[in-house]
Amino acid sequence: MNGSRPRPVIGLTTYLQQAKSGIWDVHAAFLSDRYIHGVNRSGGIATLLPPQPVDDDIADRILARVDGLILTGGRDVNPAAYAHEPHPTTDEPDTARDTWEFALVAAALRRHLPVLGICRGAQVLNVALGGTLHQHLPDVVGHTHHQKGNAVFATSSIKTVEGSKLAGLLGESANAQCYHHQAIDRLGDGLVITGLDEDGVIGAVELPGHDFVLAVQWHPEETLEDLRLFAGLVEAARAYTTERVN
Repeated sequence: MNGSRPRPVIGLTTYLQQAKSGIWDVHAAFLSDRYIHGVNRSGGIATLLPPQPVDDDIADRILARVDGLILTGGRDVNPAAYAHEPHPTTDEPDTARDTWEFALVAAALRRHLPVLGICRGAQVLNVALGGTLHQHLPDVVGHTHHQKGNAVFATSSIKTVEGSKLAGLLGESANAQCYHHQAIDRLGDGLVITGLDEDGVIGAVELPGHDFVLAVQWHPEETLEDLRLFAGLVEAARAYTTERVN
């Protein structure tokens, strides 16, 4: 697919919770293979980064061995991380995963590592940079379109911001597969809005400048006919690793 061009290694964060497989019912790290297919079909090599005890040195050593990072979807970020009381609909916190991913974000930014945040990943990035979240969008927009329930994805229209990395990848607009009842409220330090949906909900953010740090509130892995976001990350990771080697 990519000839002699290097295939960058992309680290993907994972769930760590109870899971059933056959006769086994165990606490396990896992992730939908759609993310892995998105990376592979875009020319990258996927490796999983499950939650584990972490400090700055551990996070830095792990990210020294990958060329890009995807912060994947999952349960709600603990509102204590942005000094809010939990809403009745907010998930029970997964502090191990939150702490793990906050450390990975900090290490990735120190290393100028390409980062793509997906759904929860956009929220993790925002909170890691000091931002806050709307904990229950129906309270804000008055409907449940963004998360219909029962694993049924809705389609939202995203208007991109001219001149942004997102617009460079997707053009003026995108049809987004969404499944979220939370979204970014106050922006984290340095982030700019690069996509809004038809309700004015923040659909994408990025850090402006040379580095590739982009996060979307929707699930691009649900529509792998369109690999442009995965391909954008893989291409940035390829450039990153080439510069690192040279």
